[in-house]
Amino acid sequence: MLVVVALVSALTAMRFAIHGQEVVVPAIVGLTPLDAERSVAGLGLQIEVERQYYSPRVPEGRIMTQLPLPGTKVRRGWQVRVAQSMGPQRVSIPDVTNQSERAAELNIQRRGLEVVSTAQMQLPGMPADVVLAQSPPANASQVAAPRTSLLITAAADPPTYVMPNFVGQPLGSASRTLQDAGFRLGSVSVAPPTIAASRDSNPSAAQPLAPPMQPSPGSFIVSQTPPAGQKVLAGAVVNFEVR
Repeated sequence: MLVVVALVSALTAMRFAIHGQEVVVPAIVGLTPLDAERSVAGLGLQIEVERQYYSPRVPEGRIMTQLPLPGTKVRRGWQVRVAQSMGPQRVSIPDVTNQSERAAELNIQRRGLEVVSTAQMQLPGMPADVVLAQSPPANASQVAAPRTSLLITAAADPPTYVMPNFVGQPLGSASRTLQDAGFRLGSVSVAPPTIAASRDSNPSAAQPLAPPMQPSPGSFIVSQTPPAGQKVLAGAVVNFEVR
């Protein structure tokens, strides 16, 4: 019995402690953020202005909406998020299409608006960094918020090619093929000479068959960098090893 009584007492005390920290959110719609902070200060709540919207009905500077709603029970220290009215729309939405992204942002910010998002797309025949479209459109009325989104042209991806196999071809013809395709010939090195064993089969006495030679148009390619089959950009440098 003593254990049961102690358990019930503990649960009751815990319940009172939890509910003792709860407060009821008051109605603050229609107040200014400063007045709202004063009204909830004794409840231990905080006010955060998250958004600002145009409104022909709610006076400028007043709270339009709140979350949590009035009457909701929350813990002390809870944050009440509100949206503030900017009054009726008085700013004309500028036309920033065909401007650069930077010029469009300055044009928008000069009117007290803000750019909240940008998206990019590639468009053949169009230079990069040009505004293709905007939302809201120019001179739009009944705009809800002073926020603008832009669609901007992006630079086209450079063309890629699959590196052909030049191994076994003469250096001269491979070099001409590279130049015709818009690639650049890089370094050309001579492969190490073949090592042959001496007549007495003593590995330590192995000698090169021939002295190193200089690469010539008739030299045959034994390896290449980048290797065959690898994707490369136009103008890539190709290096050869010849023999």
